[in-house]
Amino acid sequence: MTSPTRHVADPGLRPADVAAYARSPRTSGIEVSLDAYGGDALVGVRRARADLDAAQQDGAVYGLTTGVGALRHVSIEPDGADNGSHALRLWRSHAGGFGPELGDEVARGTMLVRLHQLLRGGSGVEPALVEALASALEAGSVPRLHAYGGIGTGDLTVLAQLGLTLVGELPWRSGATAPTPVAEGDALAFASSNALTATVGSIAVTGLAALARTTEQVAALSHLALRGSLQAYDPRVHAAKDDPYAVGVASRLTALLAGPEREAVRLQDPFGLRAVPQVHAPWEEALTIAELALAAEIGAAGENPLAVDGTALHHGQFLTQRIAATLDAVRATAVPVLSLLTARLGALLDPRLTGLPAFLAAGPQGSSGLMIVEYVAADLLSQVRSAATPVTGGHTVVSLGVEEHASHSTQAAWDTHQLLDLLPDLLACELVAAVRALRLDPSRLADCPASELFARADAALPDVRPDHIVGAELEAASSLVRATAGITD
Repeated sequence: MTSPTRHVADPGLRPADVAAYARSPRTSGIEVSLDAYGGDALVGVRRARADLDAAQQDGAVYGLTTGVGALRHVSIEPDGADNGSHALRLWRSHAGGFGPELGDEVARGTMLVRLHQLLRGGSGVEPALVEALASALEAGSVPRLHAYGGIGTGDLTVLAQLGLTLVGELPWRSGATAPTPVAEGDALAFASSNALTATVGSIAVTGLAALARTTEQVAALSHLALRGSLQAYDPRVHAAKDDPYAVGVASRLTALLAGPEREAVRLQDPFGLRAVPQVHAPWEEALTIAELALAAEIGAAGENPLAVDGTALHHGQFLTQRIAATLDAVRATAVPVLSLLTARLGALLDPRLTGLPAFLAAGPQGSSGLMIVEYVAADLLSQVRSAATPVTGGHTVVSLGVEEHASHSTQAAWDTHQLLDLLPDLLACELVAAVRALRLDPSRLADCPASELFARADAALPDVRPDHIVGAELEAASSLVRATAGITD
């Protein structure tokens, strides 16, 4: 389904918009052609360029009349070797990132975010460079960008590579556009952004928010299989405490399990069922707060210096501590959610809680059933814990000690993005066990919305009950989880 059309120059571009465009520009509803904008999209760009020119007449401007970093007090003298020689030297020297090549999705999103930011006005780049970036997006051209080099103080290496691609010094990964000349003042102004970090974070947070809902659906299936009680989700329980996120989780679980009254088999359920609202709520809150931080960065005119009111203001807006902190929180709060998932998996394999054979086995005595699935889940959870290590505890000093701090938001974004691969596989482990339990005793199914996921899983997963290689089931379940969350390619 195609989304309502919005223009890249419109205010309020959200992380979900960036993620949708990165995945599929044609269906995202984001228009990038500057000609299609109902007005002059470049008004702010021209104004900022005039402000930068005025600032240069009045005195030193960092990165334009001076070097950068520890060379901030060194005056630049054009050598006349080529047009925009200082700008080109700056891009060339900063395009030193290497390592894994960024995929089309991340590269497209980075270009979109940078264009949106530039159209805010504040950078001082020439309008021709902005037009070239918009034309490349419109043509579907994708630059060859590399992952290494960002530490949360501006994605300098990636954006220098993008700048050199736009002016014809580096090849496009796919497609091509006519090269544009570079002007003095373009180099730092163009590269002074965290567009890559905001893009990776947006893709991660948008996907994880969708997976959070899928996690609730799988938990509801486990609730049916374990014949759980709805008392833990009762609105009277949650009205007694001011925790709107827990209220939301509990109400959604109640809706998923709504249907004919079912008799609970225990006075109190295990924490894996009983404490879902309390454990999921911090994750929901962290995702919401991270989305706000990313949206602020996507819409920022945060270039250093900021060209405004005829002057150039030197500042620290490029340091994205807020993104680093909020993405650290997203990963930290995901760990208990997934730890609770493995607790439900253990409960599903426990005959004392299910009344079914140990490990949901079928066949001769001593059959292992889904025993190994618990090991797989433990492996995946361990990887999640590693990815959840906070970056905000790190310390970095660069450029001869002049830049004595870094947010490491870039690392936080990539670590958070890693969860997009781990979570569906972890959810697959629980889903396979819940489906096996409900197949063994279909009477536990109820006419409720949660049963819709069972129907899809029952159709998608092979029903082989004697001991067998379960990898195919887990892969099918992981694909189903991704499809349910809408994060498939």
